[in-house]
Amino acid sequence: MELLLASAIGVLTAAGIYLVLRLRTFPVIIGTSLLTYAVNVFLFASGRLVVNEPPILRDTATSYTDPLPQALVLTAIVISFGMTAVVVMVALAAYLSSEDDHVNDQPAGLAAAENDAKGKAGP
Repeated sequence: MELLLASAIGVLTAAGIYLVLRLRTFPVIIGTSLLTYAVNVFLFASGRLVVNEPPILRDTATSYTDPLPQALVLTAIVISFGMTAVVVMVALAAYLSSEDDHVNDQPAGLAAAENDAKGKAGP
């Protein structure tokens, strides 16, 4: 079970990093979502969750479940939902202003100089 959980965290992280490095805005948004899922699963795994145990140690209970990772993951879910909504709105505004979701990784002057060197007309 530990190998499966560690593999799932690794696959989510690898896919998230791959998508974040893309030059389109939609895959970047999906990649950050996958990275937040990986962090949430990691937080759950680090909490050593125990099935059918109370979250607080009482006189009748012999062991308990640590409630801190559950609270951290719940908070992380709320924050990631809010940040995803903000990023989607920024990406939508950028798409509507330029009608392209391609992320330009070069400064405008450098791109124009390369187009002139290739014999293409600049924008």
